[in-house]
Amino acid sequence: MKQTVGQLLFEKEQETELMLTALVAGGHVLLEDVPGTGKTLLAKTMAAVIDAEFSRIQFTPDVLPGDVTGIRFFNMKTQEFEYRDGPVMTNILLADEINRATPRTQSSLLEAMEEGQATVDGETHRLPELFFVIATQNPIESAQGTFDLPEAQMDRFLMRIRPGYPSEEGERAMIRTYMHGRPAVAERKTTVGNILEIRKQALQVAVNEAVENYLLAVVRSTREHMDIETGASPRGTIALMRAVQARAFLRGRNYAVPDDVRALAVPVLAHRIVLSVEASMRKTADETMEELLDRIEVPVEEVPPQ
Repeated sequence: MKQTVGQLLFEKEQETELMLTALVAGGHVLLEDVPGTGKTLLAKTMAAVIDAEFSRIQFTPDVLPGDVTGIRFFNMKTQEFEYRDGPVMTNILLADEINRATPRTQSSLLEAMEEGQATVDGETHRLPELFFVIATQNPIESAQGTFDLPEAQMDRFLMRIRPGYPSEEGERAMIRTYMHGRPAVAERKTTVGNILEIRKQALQVAVNEAVENYLLAVVRSTREHMDIETGASPRGTIALMRAVQARAFLRGRNYAVPDDVRALAVPVLAHRIVLSVEASMRKTADETMEELLDRIEVPVEEVPPQ
């Protein structure tokens, strides 16, 4: 899957691995960066390599909650109310430019992302077992018809990933690849059943006490730092543990190591913390998390017995 995505996107190996980690961990991803950095293409390509149902919602201020979750309508033929599926009833949902939707519409995704269900007019509908949300947003348009995601919804995303600009060589390779048209659509490489089986296997990855203590130290430090007004929630603790297990599994290990925690702390926790007003004028949440990680002693890795 990583190789297939790499044929269409350049220098996105780390972002692709993080998205695969979130997929295996059973979480959702928020892609946040300036326009034109490949957020939507990365999301669509990831969806294309999985033989699963895919839906896309282009969020705008006039999109209503029913446009996301579906609606109940009166069928004149049967003289009964019926439920019509919304785009949320899928395996992979691309929520494009999610911060352009109103808070009311944004909140319609909360139940689906956390509980795997959608309630319409008091009637609950279960979502597919594999439900993976990939949302995108542009942070530079905060005052131009957009609505910042509230902390409650940010906490629903397992990771926030920022693709960033490619290097000069990466951009040169992109020019040569796209010079004569767009590359072919990515081929499907796996199925929903495979992903669900991988998730079960990833849950068996061992997290020893040393890694556990390091993970807790990282999370709890976000609640004690003077520059942080609100630290990571307990949901963030579980999210980091699941992501650590998934990363270890994807790297061929049945045990987690401290480096798994170190590598995932920023994408998993940075969007869950709220900086003080003064601190936010000097640095970003990502930079603050890096500072915290530099201060916490990393335990020595122990090779588990074979």
